[in-house]
Amino acid sequence: MTEVGAGEDRLLYGCMGLGGSWDTKPYGAQEIVQAEAVIEAALDSGITTFDHADIYRHGKAEAVFGEVLARAPHLRERIVVQTKCGIRLAEGDRPGIYDLRGETIIRRAQESLNRLRTDFLDVLLLHRPDPLADPDDIAEALMSLHRQGMVRRFGVSNMGAAQIAHLQARLDVPLTANQLEMSLHQRDWLEAGVLVNTPAAATNGFPFGTIEFCRANGLRLQAWGALAQGRFTGRQATADEQATAQLVTSLAAAKGTTPETILLWWLQRHPARIAPVVGSTRPERIRACSDAAQREPDLSHEEWYDLWLTARGAPLP
Repeated sequence: MTEVGAGEDRLLYGCMGLGGSWDTKPYGAQEIVQAEAVIEAALDSGITTFDHADIYRHGKAEAVFGEVLARAPHLRERIVVQTKCGIRLAEGDRPGIYDLRGETIIRRAQESLNRLRTDFLDVLLLHRPDPLADPDDIAEALMSLHRQGMVRRFGVSNMGAAQIAHLQARLDVPLTANQLEMSLHQRDWLEAGVLVNTPAAATNGFPFGTIEFCRANGLRLQAWGALAQGRFTGRQATADEQATAQLVTSLAAAKGTTPETILLWWLQRHPARIAPVVGSTRPERIRACSDAAQREPDLSHEEWYDLWLTARGAPLP
């Protein structure tokens, strides 16, 4: 099994919450100050990889981050900048669509570079599969960005094994990451591997074999939604969530850490080298995740299963 390599963060910071409102209204000084505080909290916690997307806050998330880099250029040497492209937001009466045409990828990457005020992206992910995309066209665009030094590494997001393999066959460089929704609440990725040969497999929509494919081919799994929108550290809507929150709190107290860390450790304890993405804009909550960024997961085999089964609310098949 491939281990976490030197320079690879155990934890990523997701920048979707930066930049103010989800509209095209300009950001102001307050949003820049917020971004500075968030970046400082992440770095203090041992997080140096920052995950963006060109659509976050209509581009304002990248732009305020770029403002911070412009004010403190030395930061660029300390961090990994990752962004995504491939989604076009709704505009007027036109609904949102996916767009991974080669010319669009190149244009969106250039726009992200301008907003982020950097000469290169460490990582560019394709945000969502586009059914109309031509893999050869995508590959030509990615390799052009790579040859020009605009993007150093590439990956995907929300893709299954067959989609990744189809694209990788056209590329001269390896895809290095796949970002998926994964948490103690969103467990389809995990359940898919144990529901084989059971009736419940028919209702699990996760593409079976994707986790194994990523492990076998060196793609780092990144987990968005890793803290489950606060279901186990704040609000609980069901009896199973309440029981899970109590167990998370108990384990955190026993191990001298935070409930947030327990949830992230649960993902990190899996042998697939999962790197959770934390997206809170509250510095204190980012710092509450610092043990997950700096320590090995301190969960026994039995404790890991206790968390899974409590959240699952039912025995294993």
